[in-house]
Amino acid sequence: MTIEKTTISDVAKYAKVSKSTVSQFLNERYEYMREETRERIEQAIEELNYQPNNVARSLKLKSTATIGVIVANILHSFSTQVIRAIEDTLNENDFSTIICNADDNPKKEKNYIETLLARQVDGLIVFPTSGNRELYKRLVDSNFPIVFVDRYVNGLNSDAVMLDNEKAIHMAIEHLLTNGYEDIAVLTTSIDTAVVPRVERVQGYKSAMKRFDLPIREAYIKSRDLPVLKKGIAELFKLEKPPQAIVSGNDLTLMEFLKYASEHDLKIGSDVGLVTIDEVNFMEIHNPPITTIAQPTFEMGEKAVELLLDKFDDSNQSEGAQIYRFDPSIIVRKSAEKAGVRI
Repeated sequence: MTIEKTTISDVAKYAKVSKSTVSQFLNERYEYMREETRERIEQAIEELNYQPNNVARSLKLKSTATIGVIVANILHSFSTQVIRAIEDTLNENDFSTIICNADDNPKKEKNYIETLLARQVDGLIVFPTSGNRELYKRLVDSNFPIVFVDRYVNGLNSDAVMLDNEKAIHMAIEHLLTNGYEDIAVLTTSIDTAVVPRVERVQGYKSAMKRFDLPIREAYIKSRDLPVLKKGIAELFKLEKPPQAIVSGNDLTLMEFLKYASEHDLKIGSDVGLVTIDEVNFMEIHNPPITTIAQPTFEMGEKAVELLLDKFDDSNQSEGAQIYRFDPSIIVRKSAEKAGVRI
């Protein structure tokens, strides 16, 4: 008869805390831990007869205590906010952070991966491009700790933290419909490289239109590289039936649309409705204030760190990759209101 060994996951579940909190307790990092939490963990360890793997943990602690973070495009407000959460959470756990910006360039991303590995970082948190699958596969197959954020790499046994992109688009479309808009277009950056959130947001747009019995007009879907996106927006408003409203796929496409609207005296909220994914600090002071589908950036960054730290516990054997989807929320302002129509 085999007796199953109590794991750190069991302790966390019993004490009703995260595994990273138990890890902090075991490493005597109590600075941000309430006395009640410490007592619950102590009780759980005693009652479950948990025996930490001190040798494995000491080997981990003997490491560089540094995590590499590679972001596909640091210009995204979402990326900056998540990185801040990652850095804060790692700092609380006594890890330093090296942050690298790949500029959506697989070659640059590959160079950063190799540089970080040469510096013997203990793990990677990556917003991946779509061009280094084999390199990531070698890392995952060798059990190197790695967690993906915002995107995942198909076919790899590695965890990922993402937004529920389809739900986000459905939320935006439903809000516009409630306010009297039906001819709705969507803007994203190019999907030619199959970047997961962009593809999922276009798919979400189509499924939302189908859900609400609205026609799917391919001319209303503009997925272009940023330098030529404005041309795509111009094509929308030259159509025989231009859209009444726009869903912007992220903060960068939003900026291109706002530039176009300003240059063509297109009044948001009266000439055209607007909802965007990603909360940016100027949304509230824009005229009119812009309705946003917000991502829980801090929670996503915190989760990415928790998943990575869990991989340092040899007793935590993963049964396969998991994609952790976070729910979006809507921040209603005035950019999607139509005269005479209110929620």
